[in-house]
Amino acid sequence: MKKLLLMITSAAAISSPAAMAYEPRSNDHGLYLGANYGYLKIESADDFDDDSDALQGVIGYRLNNYLAIEGSYIDFGDYGKNGAKASTDGYTVAVKGMFPFTEHFGVYVKLGQLWWETSYDILAFQGSTEDEGLFYGAGVSFGVTDSLLLNAEYVVYDHELEASNVTSSSNFDTDLEHASVGLEYRF
Repeated sequence: MKKLLLMITSAAAISSPAAMAYEPRSNDHGLYLGANYGYLKIESADDFDDDSDALQGVIGYRLNNYLAIEGSYIDFGDYGKNGAKASTDGYTVAVKGMFPFTEHFGVYVKLGQLWWETSYDILAFQGSTEDEGLFYGAGVSFGVTDSLLLNAEYVVYDHELEASNVTSSSNFDTDLEHASVGLEYRF
């Protein structure tokens, strides 16, 4: 997390003097692909508190300099302890608002929907469940070239696991907090 904050601060410091001279590109629309790798923190009132790695593949379309539609597949990995373990993956769709400060530096926010599936093993009871939830996040983007960008973002996914067996049902309300860095290629 400290490395992510250092990257964000450094990128802002490098680009801030040029922020006043930004002129949006007229052709800043089109398809992009990306991949993110990051640190996942699971916060729960139950036995699912843990840290893990997460991988994400992204596809999006920039409508203009300020708005994009984005979809992704994300693998949250394996997490849990003390007899409660789970593995989650899912698909997302989001609206992404972009705020460029310079031709090569900007910030963005995301708001979207996550459709997820979780496989769990709780005290020898195994199962899986599917559901959906909202997510929100923000990030910074630094253009390495006109087509290749380096992104750093922080996203919070609302995730509620309902684990059932023959005799009972338990709900585990968890927030999946994902801090990541990634590459984005614009076509």
